Amino acid sequence: MTLTKTAFRKKCLQKLKNSPKHNELYKTHLINKRLMKELSGLKNKKILFYYPLSMEANIIKTLIRMRKTCDVYIPFMEGESFKVVPFRLPLKKKKFDIFEAGNTHININKFDIAIVPAVGVDGDLKRIGFGKGMYDRFFEKLKKKPYTIFLQHEICYTNKFICDEHDIACDLLLTPTARISKSYRVKTRK
Repeated sequence: MTLTKTAFRKKCLQKLKNSPKHNELYKTHLINKRLMKELSGLKNKKILFYYPLSMEANIIKTLIRMRKTCDVYIPFMEGESFKVVPFRLPLKKKKFDIFEAGNTHININKFDIAIVPAVGVDGDLKRIGFGKGMYDRFFEKLKKKPYTIFLQHEICYTNKFICDEHDIACDLLLTPTARISKSYRVKTRK
């Protein structure tokens, strides 16, 4: 049976839903430690973070830390995509139970690094998200692609090429137990 993007997303979401809760704090610690290792030493960089949902890797600790030395931004829902706003408090709970900072009229569309949550990742290191396409539409509008790091609370990876052409790809995938970069991939799509 051929693996489809929809079937793989369903499998990954089920894996996240059934993920053991007893070691969640430990996995959160590991993912923050791995992410900080990747970002350590950065100064005056523009970094797009996300504010985590319950099934996504909780990176709030890293977000707060990086705010001291870099310009930190988070998504602000706008139609079928989002725009980017500076991370500032207070955050308000919005659609899809997403916490957002206040809106801004400044058009921010250049980043050095983007930290993006992923439900699953395929053999091209392309993202499978929740199926709304918000990150795909946002990245499509960017003139320059930032260094992109996908984060997963639980690794859900397939070496099959199941994503669409428009799906965004990462330079690095981090989970509590794995670090996969483009240079480590063996297979590439021809």
